[in-house]
Amino acid sequence: MTTEERNRRKAVLIFMFIVAFSGLGLGLSDSVFSVYFREAYDVAAVARGWIELPRELPGVLVMFVVSGLAFLGDIRLALVAQALSIIGIFALGLLSPSFEIMLVFLFINSLGMHMFMPLYDSIGMSLAKSGGFGTIMGRFNGLRTAFGMLAAILVFFGFSTGFFSFTTPILPIFIISGLMFTGVFVCLLILRRYTDDAKTDKPRFVLKKAYTKYYILAMLFGARKQIMFVYGPWVLIELLGFGADNMAPILIAGSAIGIFFLPLVGRWIDKFGTSRIMMIEAGTFIVVYLGYGFISAGLDGGWLMGFAVVGIAVAVNIADRVTMYFGMVRNVYMRSIAQSPEDVTPTLATGMALDHVLSIASAIVCGYLWWEFGPQYVFVFAGVLAVGNLIVAGTIKKTHAH
Repeated sequence: MTTEERNRRKAVLIFMFIVAFSGLGLGLSDSVFSVYFREAYDVAAVARGWIELPRELPGVLVMFVVSGLAFLGDIRLALVAQALSIIGIFALGLLSPSFEIMLVFLFINSLGMHMFMPLYDSIGMSLAKSGGFGTIMGRFNGLRTAFGMLAAILVFFGFSTGFFSFTTPILPIFIISGLMFTGVFVCLLILRRYTDDAKTDKPRFVLKKAYTKYYILAMLFGARKQIMFVYGPWVLIELLGFGADNMAPILIAGSAIGIFFLPLVGRWIDKFGTSRIMMIEAGTFIVVYLGYGFISAGLDGGWLMGFAVVGIAVAVNIADRVTMYFGMVRNVYMRSIAQSPEDVTPTLATGMALDHVLSIASAIVCGYLWWEFGPQYVFVFAGVLAVGNLIVAGTIKKTHAH
């Protein structure tokens, strides 16, 4: 075995620890923010939409931040990202800030989290052997989901026993999350020894005509993703009165499926190509949002009720989370069409920025749709976007992710 191969294997092992700590950290923070906003600050649907502005604005800014700091290299930039996540989440856990100050630290945490997203994918795919980007990212994301499930179990028991709460001066759940992000930071320091953290001489901003379809797909995904993360759970939280302890089993179920489903999706991407997988993804989203629209209209109008409806609503929410596991296909598609390896990280960051422009806009628009016309119209809007995704995916040349 060559020295290069030994270093690659060590790097993969270290990255697995990064994946694990990251999954735990996000599961103890990002996945419970909707309940945090409701229980700690008593926000309503319109305010919930506006909170996404400071929370998701970093997703737009990340394009410029990653471009401006490209000279640091992926791993050094990832260290900066984790430092911001750590500061933001510890502040939320320790300070019990006012609503306005909470938004400031939420922004700091979110900036770090969003900076890390394209770097996570870029570093992960760089560890793959020639080709097989879908397979290795499927394995990494499956592991991340496993630890996300562990986090959901901790959330369930923590809130059920009263150890976790969003109404106490100090929030242990966010403190533990911060410790996990600290673990990611330490692992990144070790990873630098075994990888070539290539740096560029100047900032790089990538916006190329060749990547147009990737940009369109990223924007459509951003709008739909925001509806899934914000308004899918809001059906259960607002219309059915679910709390953190009720939402946790749904996260556990979705994660349990993802542990096995994500590696499978990764293999499908390499076997069948990105276009076919994206078309399947869009089709499943259409079905899910038809379900959401019917249930939310019935609950809001009072003509649906009973335990069976709760079960169906939970099942649709789990299905929604599972369909999101197809999301890695866009980044694998980008890697497969990249004109040079140096294009990958900045283009993923650009895609994320475009994703979040639509994400922020759709969160605010959907808040008003919910308030003024009814929750079902949020999911009609999401279904239309999914149809657009299906059309664009159908125009992509049938290529594999190698």
